[in-house]
Amino acid sequence: MDFFIRHLLSILIFFPTVSIFLLLPVNKKNEWLLRNLSTFLSLVEFIFSLYLFIYFRTNTYKFQFVEKFNWIPSFGATYFLGIDGVSLFLILLTTLLTFVSLLSSYRYIKTHVKEFVILMLLLETFMLGTFAALDVLLFYLFWEFMLIPMYFIIGMWGTGNRVYSAVKFVLYTLSGSLIMLFGLIYIFIMHYDQTGNFTFNILRLYNTHIPDGLQLILFIALFLGFAIKIPLFPFHTWLPDAHTEAPTAGSVILAGVLLKFGVYGFFRFAIPLLPRAAFALAPFVIILGVIGVLYGAFVSIVQKDLKRLVAFSSVSHMGFIIIGLFAMSAISVDGSIIQLINHGIATGALFLFVGMLYERMHSRQIKDFGGIAKKAPILTALFMISVLASVGLPGLNGFIGEFLILIGSFHSYPVLTIIASSGIIFAAVYLLWMFQRVMFQEVTNPAAENFEDMNLREIITVLPLIILMFLIGFYPMPFLERIDPTVLHFLSMINHHKTVYNIIKLKTGLSNA
Repeated sequence: MDFFIRHLLSILIFFPTVSIFLLLPVNKKNEWLLRNLSTFLSLVEFIFSLYLFIYFRTNTYKFQFVEKFNWIPSFGATYFLGIDGVSLFLILLTTLLTFVSLLSSYRYIKTHVKEFVILMLLLETFMLGTFAALDVLLFYLFWEFMLIPMYFIIGMWGTGNRVYSAVKFVLYTLSGSLIMLFGLIYIFIMHYDQTGNFTFNILRLYNTHIPDGLQLILFIALFLGFAIKIPLFPFHTWLPDAHTEAPTAGSVILAGVLLKFGVYGFFRFAIPLLPRAAFALAPFVIILGVIGVLYGAFVSIVQKDLKRLVAFSSVSHMGFIIIGLFAMSAISVDGSIIQLINHGIATGALFLFVGMLYERMHSRQIKDFGGIAKKAPILTALFMISVLASVGLPGLNGFIGEFLILIGSFHSYPVLTIIASSGIIFAAVYLLWMFQRVMFQEVTNPAAENFEDMNLREIITVLPLIILMFLIGFYPMPFLERIDPTVLHFLSMINHHKTVYNIIKLKTGLSNA
């Protein structure tokens, strides 16, 4: 047991990949075994990940479950893993949504099942590695390798113009990642010039002294890589296409996990490495966040396709998260991190329900639905809970994150916060209006007459997410008490630089006067 706990992160990261070797001997025609075995293995992975939560110490900001040994000593690269309160829940979210995605794919994925489940497990390894890596080179490798399985998942099992969407997704994210790599390598070289030591250890790179002017350039380089991944307006144009054409499982992973890497990158890398540039550019980034909130909401209102509506709603919700992070108060950053988890849960559930509707009606056009509430009361009730969680109804998880973000951001950016808060009203408009048309409007499509309610597998698929919506909504303390020490340490790291930045700004203002 001691060995298991000491190497838990490595076990979690590579268990899905090792599991693939259990699937390889299975005949590809035996789809029943492939589906059930891969789902079972992903459930085992999720259960393993719960040990992180059980053994995680809540009274410290220090990284836990640390594993470290030399990897490429001549370049200072190490196999360095560890998690704090932020990466803890992102890893738990990843393992849960991978299990949920595989369970949801039984009815949708009908061809090349073996290849699909193998790519999903491989993708899980790369996602977990990205959240756990504390070596910049290791982080970047996991970050880039994620693109490969997701490209094939969209391109092979998507709908419509799936190949175009898959290529667009890769080109956007890869171009941003290469610019980000330039910034990270430059910081690595500067650290070597100052210390004489090669290291990709992010904790050591935090101590690199970087002049203010150069910080701005490097921050922009990192900003492009992470902003595209979020995606932050105006770098969002790949997202609706990727979401719309991806299979349901791909959309759940895209919304629930992959969008989180951009915010995580800002939190772990861009802001701590380049704090004065982050403070200088924070108003600009928050303005982009506010535009994203409103733009995503307005475009969602006019959508006729269910999946595109949920996709654009992600642009709006991720804008809120960026506002909270760059407001850089303890309350707003707490809200931003908890809302990362909430978005993955609520939006992941919405994509699951959209997938169920599509599988039954073979359409995503809102006008083709209606009268479903009478035929499928269970689906209607659970879908309604997910909609209300995304709207931010008190008592459900979405309210906690948005409330903390708005309260924490108001002190520093009152006008922008008030403008952004209108996005909550618009969210109610586009989500509740969509729900009313899909569930209650007059039946116009004959296919709705034979609409089936959720089966047991589908109920089991969404039930963990529904439970979490209520759990976080009514009792968020188990989450916040693990996140809070990490957030406070994050702010303590950069507050000194905030003081320096304010002094420089004051001196500049006085000299200009």
